[in-house]
Amino acid sequence: MAKKQTRAEPGDRARIEVSFDKPHLLGTVFGQFDQNLVAIENRLGVYIAARGNKLQIEGQAEAAARARDVITGLYNRVNMGQDIDAGAVDAVIAMSSEPTLDGIIRHDVSEPPKIMIRTRKKTIVPRSATQVTYMEELIRQDVIFALGPAGTGKTYLAVAQAVSQLITGSVDRLILSRPAVEAGERLGFLPGDMKEKVDPYLRPLYDALYDTLPAEQVERRIASGEIEIAPLAFMRGRTLANAFIILDEAQNTTIAQMKMFLTRFGEGSRMVICGDPKQVDLPQPGVSGLADAVGRLEGVEGIGVVSFGIADVVRHPVVGRIVQAYEGPDA
Repeated sequence: MAKKQTRAEPGDRARIEVSFDKPHLLGTVFGQFDQNLVAIENRLGVYIAARGNKLQIEGQAEAAARARDVITGLYNRVNMGQDIDAGAVDAVIAMSSEPTLDGIIRHDVSEPPKIMIRTRKKTIVPRSATQVTYMEELIRQDVIFALGPAGTGKTYLAVAQAVSQLITGSVDRLILSRPAVEAGERLGFLPGDMKEKVDPYLRPLYDALYDTLPAEQVERRIASGEIEIAPLAFMRGRTLANAFIILDEAQNTTIAQMKMFLTRFGEGSRMVICGDPKQVDLPQPGVSGLADAVGRLEGVEGIGVVSFGIADVVRHPVVGRIVQAYEGPDA
């Protein structure tokens, strides 16, 4: 890819021309009816004109440069065989303002991104600045606390990393758990055997698994015991060695339950605890084991804490606005 830019001071207007050596990829980059270009124009306040394999971007110098980087980043992702959707476009636009994200929005496609998770079904790259930190911590630390609102990728990335390590043989099995606490509802009697009774609570973990592994592999690995999905109560009395262990919805643990879970940690294992401290569904919210554990353990060697915010929500943009409305100054 070649690009050409007129010189301009940061506060001046600039015109930047970008050319692409694989014009057949541009339809995917631009989106249906150029919806991706329209999103970039609206978010960054620039004007983009496309002709053949060239784009011309006009606007304030800084905004035009960001738009160039966003389009370049999207082109690079398509060139590497990755899918892009509206969420990916929003994420790349947001990340274009982060000077520390070298390697995520790149101009050189000769090498794959430095920060990514490979699974059987897809290659996952960060969609926010905090996700970059989180993905690094998932590799570096033994125990990771991931805190923040819904839609930030806490559980999804943890499951993806767990699947990746299972595939490569870094761990022998995955243990996925969450407390069976009702979120403000009274579900009543659930029919069926024990698995059928607890599965409704564990559905989000299944969803993440099926998104990163073919369905037949998920079912085979569950049947063989390589993947275990169980409520938190089933962890008592066990020592979990050579395993990747994930606790979801951890804000709904008591202090005693959290201590029990953390002390299941065994040789060759990694543990991720995900939760939103602001969404406690316990009868007595003040005794959440998640907040207590973070207060006790933050700064301890081998333990990482990653905090996500509203800006890190990577679901549909309206989810971020909903979270902001509920967690605003009047919340």
